[in-house]
Amino acid sequence: MAKVTEITVWTRGVIMDKEARDVSNAFAQAAKAEGKFVQSFDNYEDLPDRVLVTTRKYARISDEEIEMKYLYTNAHPDVVVIVEPTIVKGINVLKGMPEGGLLLINTSRTIEYMLQFIPNADVLGCIATVDADAISGIRTVDFSGSEGGVDTAGIGAGLAAPILGAMARITGMVKKESLAKIVSDVAGMERGYNEVKLEKFRRSRSEYFWGT
Repeated sequence: MAKVTEITVWTRGVIMDKEARDVSNAFAQAAKAEGKFVQSFDNYEDLPDRVLVTTRKYARISDEEIEMKYLYTNAHPDVVVIVEPTIVKGINVLKGMPEGGLLLINTSRTIEYMLQFIPNADVLGCIATVDADAISGIRTVDFSGSEGGVDTAGIGAGLAAPILGAMARITGMVKKESLAKIVSDVAGMERGYNEVKLEKFRRSRSEYFWGT
C-alpha cells in the first residue's frame, strides 16, 4: 500500500475556522497541481459554529490513489499544524502520530517554550514555529477575523498564507511556487517560508524525515 501522508490542522471555531480550512485546502491543491493524489476535508464530529471550540481540518497526500478516502478522520497524522497556540495546553495534539512526525505551531514563542506543553514530544522528528500573527498583522484570538462564510480576501489570505509557506519549507512536500498560484497573499506566504524556525530530532525511520 502506498504511503499516505496525513495532515491535521487544529484551530478554533468561528474566529479561525476559515483560516485552517484554507491551510488544508491550499496545501492539498498545491500538491494536486504537482501530480499528487489528495483529499481535504473537515472533521465532521467537531462543532465549528461554536466560538473558540477546538476543531480540526484534514488533508491527505499520496503518490498513488488514496484507498482510505471514506475514512473521515486522520488517526495517524504525520504532520500536525496548530493555528492557535494555546490549543497545545489542553489537548494531545500528537495523538496517533507515528514516530518522526512533524509539528508546526503558529506562535511568537520559542520552540523550547512550546515543547514544555507537549508531553509526548519524543515521537517528533521535528518541531517548527512561525509567527503568522506578526506576518499577517492578524491576532489569532480576535473577533475581527473571518466569522465563517466566504472571505472576500480569497483563499490563503491572513494567517493561512505564512503558515502555508512554513509548511512548504519544512515538509518539502510542495513547492512554494505552486502555493503562489493559489494563495492571495503571496508575500505573506514567502515570509512564512523564509522565517519559519525548525528544530530537528534524530529518528531512525527515514520515511518520516522532512527538512531543508
